[in-house]
Amino acid sequence: MSINRVVISGNLTRDPEVRTTASGTSILSMGVAVNDRRKNNQTGEWEDYANFIDCTMFGTRAANVAQYLTKGTKVTIEGKLRWSQWERDGQKRSKIEVIVDDLEFMSRANGGQGGQGSYTSQDASAYSAPAMPAVDTNASVYDEDIPF
Repeated sequence: MSINRVVISGNLTRDPEVRTTASGTSILSMGVAVNDRRKNNQTGEWEDYANFIDCTMFGTRAANVAQYLTKGTKVTIEGKLRWSQWERDGQKRSKIEVIVDDLEFMSRANGGQGGQGSYTSQDASAYSAPAMPAVDTNASVYDEDIPF
């Protein structure tokens, strides 16, 4: 058995690009920067290193979600890795990209922070931000009515 699942969270490195195939399928291409923290052995300080990941989404949802994404938007993406190989100018090239199954907006289009909703493979309608439920910070962790 093998599992091919990946979850990444980061900021879009460029405005997304939507293309349409001859058969009418929409293809959304975007880049996501995901930071990795490492300790610098010489200075002893922690430093962030960016990993740049290409992501692709297909279908009607790709065209719908593209209108809500801009460079800098923070997103969380769930999908699978796909390796592709091609030849250009006599040179063999390859890349690994994430094929997006689910995308969650982690910031507003204007760059504000806060969970704004998600757009998954099950959603076919346009994006709308769900209301965030109120959290009772005074509630007890223990409940006398729980039978176990």
